[in-house]
Amino acid sequence: MPVLITVAVALLALVCGAGTSWLPLLVVGPALAAATSGPWGVVRIGALATALGAALGFRGGEPGGQQAILLATVAAVTLAGALAGALRRRRERVLADVRSVAEAAQHAVLKPVPETIGPFQAAVRYSAAAAEARIGGDFYALVPTPFGVRLIVGDVRGKGLPAVGVAAVVLAVFREAAYDEPDLLDVVHRIERSLARDLGPDDFVTAVLAGYPEADRMELINCGHAAPLLVRDADVIPVEPVRPAPPLGLRALAGEPPTVQDVLLADGDQLLFHTDGVTEARDHAREFYPLAERLARHVTKEPAGTLAALHEDLLRHVGGQLHDDAAMLLLRKPDRARDATNGPGPATASRHRATGPTPAP
Repeated sequence: MPVLITVAVALLALVCGAGTSWLPLLVVGPALAAATSGPWGVVRIGALATALGAALGFRGGEPGGQQAILLATVAAVTLAGALAGALRRRRERVLADVRSVAEAAQHAVLKPVPETIGPFQAAVRYSAAAAEARIGGDFYALVPTPFGVRLIVGDVRGKGLPAVGVAAVVLAVFREAAYDEPDLLDVVHRIERSLARDLGPDDFVTAVLAGYPEADRMELINCGHAAPLLVRDADVIPVEPVRPAPPLGLRALAGEPPTVQDVLLADGDQLLFHTDGVTEARDHAREFYPLAERLARHVTKEPAGTLAALHEDLLRHVGGQLHDDAAMLLLRKPDRARDATNGPGPATASRHRATGPTPAP
């Protein structure tokens, strides 16, 4: 493009025969090259522009002083553009290094979720609000433990590096406690004690923890977080906490301890955990994203395919750019008899309702 612009300016000056009146536009070529090429590319475009300017000025019989000013201008812009190109290349290398570090941090903090874990199929979809970010204040973890599969999905109040730091603390404590504590409530207590040392006075973390200690029973502890969605047959059922608990870090203010809620899971059931970056995403008319409705529309027997369709639908809803971090983690308990008979397609199962909470131990 810079070469084409330079040649076009020279042809205009040649065809119009208006002396050197068109020739100052030759500086556009080196200036544009500074945004697209390295320093040597800018120098080459500048040399071409200088040569064309000298030839056209000599052909038009322009005074030597005027030609010298024109050529000096092109040379000055070329040197400035070469310096700008060198600085831009350096910033690009630094940005590439930062991105690689961010990618490593994502894999260290938000570890990949396996396609199968315990009795479940699993998939996760994470989108940071910042276009160049790899991680934000939303977090998730899914781990096998001696007490069954356990997971956490949550959202740190705030954004940026402080939120990432708190998310890393929560996940580190969860991964350790999930292996050590037989009772899921004790995992929550461990996280609370850790956050008491790390959170600021106005900070808190919403989270939902889940465990699968025995067949057909999922334990949930919801600490001020968005309710998971249970997919059963053609129904999408929000699993609202029967006894709401405050977010992590605010229990001392509320004085309300969390409780365990049991949810019966039949073969073929799916459970979607998500953050408010999904449900609070707005379109141009300021309408929230109808997650339950769209989940019923896009659900399949493949969790990865379901989340991919949901993610694309979410981006269409907001116009292509999320304004908050968003995370979705989907578990499906396979119904092997039906899956083998029906093949890929919408998830189906018998119709039941989630049970209420069991008493806390």
